[in-house]
Amino acid sequence: MGGLVLTTTAALGVSVLAAGSAQAAVPRQATLVAAPVAKATTAKQARIAKQRKRAAYAVKYAAKQIGDPYRYGGTGPGSWDCSGLAGGSWRKAGVKLPRTTQQIYKAVKKKVSWKGAVKGDLLFFYGGRTHMGIYAGHGYMIHAPSSGQRVKKIKLNRYYKRNFSGGVRPGL
Repeated sequence: MGGLVLTTTAALGVSVLAAGSAQAAVPRQATLVAAPVAKATTAKQARIAKQRKRAAYAVKYAAKQIGDPYRYGGTGPGSWDCSGLAGGSWRKAGVKLPRTTQQIYKAVKKKVSWKGAVKGDLLFFYGGRTHMGIYAGHGYMIHAPSSGQRVKKIKLNRYYKRNFSGGVRPGL
């Protein structure tokens, strides 16, 4: 009698080793203070949610420009070139981008792949990244093609996949 007895009690998935006298052979319940529960939305999740909202707005704005004429150097409203349409759409969504395709690609840090593209991403084409469009989701892109044409929504086909030279995700 009076010897030392070690008991183990599991509480909330944590084993607690308690020492007690042999007379108190009844296991003790450990009192654990729970760590503060992390907020449901972390800063990163909030930033991603904000980016998605802006991306949806940029795509919606670009879609409203469908039918507007292409004009080299055009930054809207009323006429656009490819980077002017992308920059103008994202500007309306609250994100300022540089003017040209190459500048935009360099300035936006988050790069994306062909398969990793999501709504609002900017897709670049050709070796010098001389053309771009706004990914509208479901395999479609909105862009200002070239002189004599109008802003349009197109299905991304093998031609575009073959000439794809990178993508970026503004607004993060």
